[in-house]
Amino acid sequence: MAMTTGRTLAVGAALIALVGCTPQIPDSGRGVGFSDFNQYELERARREAALRGEARAEAAMPDDGDANAEISTTELADAGIGGSAGAAPSDTPVQDGSAAPDASDLAANPGISDEQDFEAVAARETIESDAERRERQAAAYEVVEPTALPQRPSNGGPNIVQFALDAPNDKGEPIYSRAGLFSESRFQRNCARYNTPDDAQRDFLAGGGPARDRLGLDPDGDGFACGWDPTPFRTLAGGN
Repeated sequence: MAMTTGRTLAVGAALIALVGCTPQIPDSGRGVGFSDFNQYELERARREAALRGEARAEAAMPDDGDANAEISTTELADAGIGGSAGAAPSDTPVQDGSAAPDASDLAANPGISDEQDFEAVAARETIESDAERRERQAAAYEVVEPTALPQRPSNGGPNIVQFALDAPNDKGEPIYSRAGLFSESRFQRNCARYNTPDDAQRDFLAGGGPARDRLGLDPDGDGFACGWDPTPFRTLAGGN
């Protein structure tokens, strides 16, 4: 009996020694080296500020002996994390990180509608006033009847697009006779009167062109005034 008791005591002592040598398994739910997420955020902000060479307000860190102590959101705000110092974070999530507007913000910005705010509308409207407002809106509603499109005037001048497609020659290929003494200065002066070559070509055709050139706009006789080029019109129409 004494031998059995001694053997039991020896086994118990060995088990106690084995338990004492077993390392303690850390609590994985507490994170790696931090008691809570706020502590992690504070340390991260400190590291980033140090890399940028900035000074940041310090929030109270839990003592080593109090590993379960948590950093409040107010302490984070005092350190410049998650909002302005001393201000409690807003309960309204805002995607861009800015603070949600309150009633004072809306009052200071009359251009912002509060029609979606039930409390704001209920404070100033009644069932009767809302019915009157809808009646005023219905009375102001106006239906605009469609009208016919305006007719394009038939005397819009020569059609230079059609002329470009019908002309038998290309730019710089003379096919019309130009009698008289050619004057470069007269050509430059008269062409300068037009804002675009299209305007010059239209006026040239209206004045008897391409057969006649009383203003000297087509001295080479190709039928195109002031260097007007029919190629873009032909290209769009699937021509040359």
